[in-house]
Amino acid sequence: MGRDLYEVLGVPRGSDARTIKRGFREAARKYHPDVNSEPDAADVYKEISQAYSVLSDPDKKARYDQFGEAGLGGGGGGPGGGVEVNLEDIFDSFFGGGGVGGSPFGGGGGGFGRAQRTRGPAQGDDLRADLELDFKTACFGGQEKVRITHLESCGKCKGDGIEPGAKVTTCDTCRGSGVVMQVTRTPLGNFQTQSACPTCQGTGQSVEAYCAKCNGQGVERKAKQVSVTIPCGVDAGNRLRVAGEGDAGPRGGAAGDLYIFLDVKKDPIFTRDGVDVASSMEVSAADAALGCSVATPTLDEDACEVKVPAGTQPGTKLRLKGKGAPALSKPAQRGDLYVTVNVKVPTSLSDEERRLMEQLRDLQAK
Repeated sequence: MGRDLYEVLGVPRGSDARTIKRGFREAARKYHPDVNSEPDAADVYKEISQAYSVLSDPDKKARYDQFGEAGLGGGGGGPGGGVEVNLEDIFDSFFGGGGVGGSPFGGGGGGFGRAQRTRGPAQGDDLRADLELDFKTACFGGQEKVRITHLESCGKCKGDGIEPGAKVTTCDTCRGSGVVMQVTRTPLGNFQTQSACPTCQGTGQSVEAYCAKCNGQGVERKAKQVSVTIPCGVDAGNRLRVAGEGDAGPRGGAAGDLYIFLDVKKDPIFTRDGVDVASSMEVSAADAALGCSVATPTLDEDACEVKVPAGTQPGTKLRLKGKGAPALSKPAQRGDLYVTVNVKVPTSLSDEERRLMEQLRDLQAK
């Protein structure tokens, strides 16, 4: 799954179950192979179905929100992980309960309505921050701080956008509803729409004066340091979600979320492939031939004694079970440490060393 799952369903990040279900129904209605004859409709519908199978499951959704696709462990929304929707359900969601065989216009006077959003509280935007971790922090987790600039609720008006002490009355145009109705006549009947009241911009209120500090938006921009808990086992490219640390919503709306994209610094000793970690050590030609024990560093910072068998060849990898990195958010499940043996060949020899090496060569030649 390359695309963001919320984007696939056409809903904002962090949407609740009801919004996710509505987004799925609307997308399914458009791309279901039974109603869409485009060549790629089936593939698009499959992607929609797989996205819904993750976001409709509270546990999978929580892991996806926190870690992105990495949190699904490869099984959240892959092939076979989708859901099916009945074609009649699609028409039901489109026609408001009429079903396939019912009248799309219902029984309410030969028309149907379409609502527009009003100028009430609005959801705040999500924000992105980048964070580079030390190698071992990525492996074992820890606490980090990220400095961001985001919108917070205005300290003067407390987020409602109204100047303190200003008089607030009911809007005369919409009589407090925040919407106005308009009827358009068509050959199929009257088409009724409602839109935000142009006088009060959907608030239903007539305000004497809006807050001068935030210009009526209810938010102001501030810098802040956010503490972030890093779970064990994260890797470069993972994403962490910090709920409610995005921009505050205009006019008292809920704040968006902060998404932190991780990178990991290179370590001078270790490299990593998932939960497995690799390092190297150097032994002499004599030790490689005769065998030896060598102390090698591990992620746990305690040197581990490694037995090098006699006759070890250059490039041999020795496995230290359970000395790798922890799995994502599972500290008890660790990978392995693979130590590559490099054989050091001397570049200069003393007279005695040369004599012994020549004797060894002669013996091996017999």
